[in-house]
Amino acid sequence: MKSLIIYGSQYGTTKAYATKLSEMAGIPCVSYENVADINDYEQIIYLGGLYAGGVKGLKNTFSLLKKSNIKTIVVTVGIADVSNKENTDKIKVSLEKQLGDDIYKNSLIFHLRGGIDYGKLNFMHKIMMKMVYHSLKNKPVESLTKDDKDLMETYNKTVDFVDYASLRQIVKAIQ
Repeated sequence: MKSLIIYGSQYGTTKAYATKLSEMAGIPCVSYENVADINDYEQIIYLGGLYAGGVKGLKNTFSLLKKSNIKTIVVTVGIADVSNKENTDKIKVSLEKQLGDDIYKNSLIFHLRGGIDYGKLNFMHKIMMKMVYHSLKNKPVESLTKDDKDLMETYNKTVDFVDYASLRQIVKAIQ
């Protein structure tokens, strides 16, 4: 099956996952910024970093899709705990908005945990994270979720949740 791995990465974690998946599955990978046509493929595997509720490059990439018979796998990468159903439900709502109903319903969806290095964030992302941190800091402790507490504990630090073993489930889905 003619396949391509496409990724949208801002700070490198998603690119690292895509590169490793490419090695494991024997499928070429490329940044969404370098993709002009995806309709010659039978299978598209898209990995995208989660930023402010959206998946980097996802909408741009899938706007190129003209055929409905292409197998699509969408993999999100973010810092939220993907074992928490509430988190994955929020991600799915965002994915459906970006992909549209038809593509979303016909795609296999996976979620991976990435990382964050506050020292590498661009100005806008630093401001956004600072605002989130301060809004959480002003909430009563008993109202904070586990993810809220984790964010407060790791704010302004480097956090790495990358787990390449989690790619095995995606390799199985590809084959």
